[in-house]
Amino acid sequence: MNHTIVIRGLAVAGALSAALLAGGCQDAAKVAPALYTVTYTNATHGQPLAPAAVVLHTPGYTPWQIGAAASDGLELLAEGGDPSGFVNEAAADTAVADAASGAGLTLPGNARTVTVGAPRRPDMRISVAAMLGATNDGFAGLKDALVGDMAAGESRTFPLSVYDAGTEANTETAATVPALMGTGYDAARDDLRDQVTLHAGVVTADDGLATSGLGEGHRWLGPGAMVTVQRDR
Repeated sequence: MNHTIVIRGLAVAGALSAALLAGGCQDAAKVAPALYTVTYTNATHGQPLAPAAVVLHTPGYTPWQIGAAASDGLELLAEGGDPSGFVNEAAADTAVADAASGAGLTLPGNARTVTVGAPRRPDMRISVAAMLGATNDGFAGLKDALVGDMAAGESRTFPLSVYDAGTEANTETAATVPALMGTGYDAARDDLRDQVTLHAGVVTADDGLATSGLGEGHRWLGPGAMVTVQRDR
């Protein structure tokens, strides 16, 4: 009798263990981070695109605001093409789940990818910013694009508007434009507006600005870049 009870007890315990393990696997699948592959493509005719900053966040994070001053990290990104300060600022924000940057210049028509991930939330958003290298402080930006409601395997494509960080005067001189081997980032803000706006575009020497180091090929119409976000899991 005791022997039978022991065997039944082991059988029940084994069944319970199996059920718990199965449930645990299912729960783990539910809470496993959602991974997103972010592919950014340079959509301009002749502007080199600096490494992009990619931020995965909830609605509480604001990467920039039209009419407000750019953060120090955004200034560094928009003037010198360095996304590190912007990424560090984002990572310190409690509403940010993940932040990363690309590597190397992206020439017109080419693309690069960055992967970010976080626990699944239906309100998760993504923001992207990258300097247009042949400008003083222009950047292509995507702000607050909803991705948390995407299914695994789904992808979405977004256009990136071109913004002016408002931190450097748009002189277009070779000495101030990074793509023309200029100095780029300058901690002193010499744009009297000191606020983020949509970019008015470059003037160029071909339009009569004799001191400009830019030509017709550096102009852009429409988006500065395209971003495709794919949820991998």
